[in-house]
Amino acid sequence: MKTKAVRIYGVNDLRLDEFDLPEIKDDEILARIVSDSICMSSHKLALQGAKHKRIRHDLTKNPVIIGHEFCGVLEKVGAKWASSFKAGDKFAIQPALNYPGADGVATLWAPGYSYEYTGGDATYVIIPREVMEMKCLLEYKADNYFMGSLSEPVSCIVGAFHAQYHTKGGSYIHDMGIVEGGAMALLAGVGPMGLGAIDYAVHNPRKPSLLVVTDIDSARLDRASQLLTVEDAKKNGVDLRYINTRDMTDPVARLKEMNGGRLYDDVFVFAPVKPVVEMGDRLLGHDGCLNFFAGPTDTSFSAEFNFYNVHYESHHIVGTSGGNTGDMIESLAMMARGELNPVFMITHVGGLNAAAKTTIDLDQIPGGKKLIYTHKNLELTAIADFKEKGRTDPFYAKLGEICKRHKDLWSKEAEDYLLENAPEI
Repeated sequence: MKTKAVRIYGVNDLRLDEFDLPEIKDDEILARIVSDSICMSSHKLALQGAKHKRIRHDLTKNPVIIGHEFCGVLEKVGAKWASSFKAGDKFAIQPALNYPGADGVATLWAPGYSYEYTGGDATYVIIPREVMEMKCLLEYKADNYFMGSLSEPVSCIVGAFHAQYHTKGGSYIHDMGIVEGGAMALLAGVGPMGLGAIDYAVHNPRKPSLLVVTDIDSARLDRASQLLTVEDAKKNGVDLRYINTRDMTDPVARLKEMNGGRLYDDVFVFAPVKPVVEMGDRLLGHDGCLNFFAGPTDTSFSAEFNFYNVHYESHHIVGTSGGNTGDMIESLAMMARGELNPVFMITHVGGLNAAAKTTIDLDQIPGGKKLIYTHKNLELTAIADFKEKGRTDPFYAKLGEICKRHKDLWSKEAEDYLLENAPEI
């Protein structure tokens, strides 16, 4: 079977290729991809090329398919998995396989980085046995595809919250998770992943009593406050506050004031920026935990951390890269129950033809998640621009009307219209 896919050959060398997939083996599954959400991690992959930790090929000879936030339909199931999966099933994938190597140490293999025939920016892929063996091929029961593509980034947020830990005096046992009813700060927290973290913090059973979200972009803060409102948070028992720290001479003092003069239990840093990390350090109270969420591209990135407080105030720091399968299952379940609605992450939509350039330029494109429909030929377009583009293009005029009915957000109705009417790749 032929597939069309975006493959990486080297640093910022992404190409949309058409090639033949081999026949699947008994321990593999053929799948049709429908949607893939482009992740900043794929942008970092493009920047690093073969130096990326998850690459295990000579890319000049064996390019790999990029994209790891994908959702689709199983087309053909190998004999080994016939009792567990069937053709026609919708699926999502947990790409962090943690597959055991020969020495028993988990490898860094992952769809979207490590495989010639598996990645999200493709029309058809072959899912390798490792994915099924690690129980990372997950049944997806919703009536749309875009939520399935968002389940991976949401699982990263879920995993980060679970990775937080705190201690009790006289005990070496770590109490995993955020402080329930505590004070939490999300720094640089109104990007797509920050929005997801706000949503999860407010609607998860284990939640803070105070949630302060900072950024230096007024437009992004305004959008966040409209999508995830203070009023809704209050109904869920969370005092949510948005604050612009751009012109503050001492933002730490201001955030302490917002917490009654006290420091914070949990601090998340969503930007790999030295002053933001150091601000997070200064915000930690006794037994406070800082989560460095944003992965840097600079391998020598560093920031100062107060080790006096590490010793005497029990400060600690964690970092996670992706979630695990349990985190994704939790994400899918919460979305299915309507407890999480990460659709607000999506600000742009495009076809497979737009995936390569979007991935390379991702840090320069404003907004949130860029959603790719892999069987379609569409330039990347912001939802906010549908109306203007619709003045000359009936397709976008209709999409704009649909999105307007859904508070200018993406929706199942919009997806259905796109899948039926957009040009094929």
